[in-house]
Amino acid sequence: MSTAPSSLTHDSATPTPSVRPSRPFGAHLSMRWWVPVVLTLVVVAATYLLQLLLLGAAALVEVGMFGKDPADTSLTPLTYVAKDLSIILLAPLTLVVLARAARVPWRSALRATGQFRWRRLGAYLGLFAVLMVAVNLALQLVHPSPLSLFAVSGTTVALLVMVLLTTPLQAGAEEVVFRGVLTASYASWVRAARPAAVVGIIGSSTLFAVLHTSADPWMIVNYLGLGASTAVMALLGRGLEAPIAFHVMNNVFSMGIGALFADGGGIGQDRGAGSAGPYMLLFLLAEVVAVLLVWWIERRRST
Repeated sequence: MSTAPSSLTHDSATPTPSVRPSRPFGAHLSMRWWVPVVLTLVVVAATYLLQLLLLGAAALVEVGMFGKDPADTSLTPLTYVAKDLSIILLAPLTLVVLARAARVPWRSALRATGQFRWRRLGAYLGLFAVLMVAVNLALQLVHPSPLSLFAVSGTTVALLVMVLLTTPLQAGAEEVVFRGVLTASYASWVRAARPAAVVGIIGSSTLFAVLHTSADPWMIVNYLGLGASTAVMALLGRGLEAPIAFHVMNNVFSMGIGALFADGGGIGQDRGAGSAGPYMLLFLLAEVVAVLLVWWIERRRST
């Protein structure tokens, strides 16, 4: 007598009662009403706990062993890795909770049907790298970084290495957690497919912006825009390949430029009121362009 496979090993290409591949990605999972509440609590609690533990440990090492000023909140290579690792660890934790509580294959958070498409991810990475080059060149015209802050030190090189090694995993983890898991979980509260997708996008994008803890309205709008645009990309592509690629390129360019214009020191992370301005509209424009590109590409693939 054979036994049914567990939700942790189930092939996502085979529909289950809790996976509805005919619905839009982000509204394709069915679960009990309390599961999204549990997932939200897990994500919020784990976000703060992991950051407290990992960033706290990194700070203790730097202050105690290297004499760093405790008031200095800039990201050194050690604190940068600690920050990224705290986010990276959220993805497997959230996927395990999803699989156990919602009884769905964890792969269903990555793609509505079939396997995750690595070649498609690579193609989107190349496309969005070009888009980010254009956006950051335009940014230098309207809001140039002071050339006096450009410097390449040992700290700069170490930060750039960390940006290339850990930032793609950090950005991918955020997409898995917020667009892959939370969007679909909030959408499960609504029966009709299209309203469900809207509820899921609004809910996950709002939490995404809140957890970035910025007091600047321009930054808040940008976080909301990034969350909503990548959720729409996931819906259009029926998976996380395009949103992961965009988020990766967005963060790699942002943090890489931050490292190069940090006067040879750590990357600043000011998110207080007045720390940004109308130039952030360029990134919102990039998000709109990215959504249109994904729509065009996926539409051509389906014809």
